[in-house]
Amino acid sequence: MASVNDQLEITRLLGDAGRGGRAAVDRLVPLVYNELRRIAHRRLAGESTGHTLDTTALVHETYLELVGLERIEFRSRAHFLAIAAQAMRRVLIDYAVSRKAQKRGGARQPVSLDAVALVADERTDELLALDEALDRLAALDQRQSRVVECRYFGGMNIDETAAALDISPATVKRDWMLARAWLNRELAS
Repeated sequence: MASVNDQLEITRLLGDAGRGGRAAVDRLVPLVYNELRRIAHRRLAGESTGHTLDTTALVHETYLELVGLERIEFRSRAHFLAIAAQAMRRVLIDYAVSRKAQKRGGARQPVSLDAVALVADERTDELLALDEALDRLAALDQRQSRVVECRYFGGMNIDETAAALDISPATVKRDWMLARAWLNRELAS
């Protein structure tokens, strides 16, 4: 956990970064680096040992996504981490698309949301199916989609997700339950 001085510095840097300050993002990332590594590690924990995208690489790719953002206002540390979770999702999907392009054939198989193991070579199709289903969910209910991004891609708990999205923990629980049911149904068809 960051010290009080680090928390104040994070808050100041979030404001500066929101005004388009790349230097602020450059100073911010080291202060939240361990948290970003924790999120990335959770996402990659079940991967094979020969996997080419490791925790450090995922954090660095996420950083590159974050510095590419223009004029986004980070409301809080939790909001920043939610945006980082979105960036990680994009990195993982881009990686899966790249891996799939290297493979030949292979029809998609129905899977449940709980069965998706991110970015493993043999799971590329499932990750892409989840991404497409999550895009369809976003068209129906943006908030539920954001809850899934925070919880699944960002590894956030209920309270962290509630803070990041500025909603109640009860709403997060309800949206998480509904989104999982909807995604499981979509992925099974």
